[in-house]
Amino acid sequence: MKFMLQAGGILGALAVALGAFGAHAFKAMLEASGRADTFETAVKYQFYHAIALVLVGLLMKGAGADAVKLLGWSGNAFAIGVIIFSGSLYAICFTGITKFGATAPIGGLALIVGWVLLIVAASKL
Repeated sequence: MKFMLQAGGILGALAVALGAFGAHAFKAMLEASGRADTFETAVKYQFYHAIALVLVGLLMKGAGADAVKLLGWSGNAFAIGVIIFSGSLYAICFTGITKFGATAPIGGLALIVGWVLLIVAASKL
């Protein structure tokens, strides 16, 4: 529970900071490279899943052992998914190396797995 809440908080804070930098300090560079939309997508998915991690952590508090285990897997999948999905998009934006995009679907799959595990965990609450 503590990890999920802390990870959600960290990812959320970083999403706000990166979003602000993207809108101001990195704006000209992102627009010049045509990557502003890519950066925005990375920030959005990071922020959505930061909120999901916090919710998973809160759900863990009163859940039984079976649900807690599934919620833990769900939260871990969200964290891994954000790192791989958003991380690959950030890497594209800052390096221009589009081959990083090949890893984005792996991160996206991890995010989907996180949601499916959350659905299964909800049936155990």
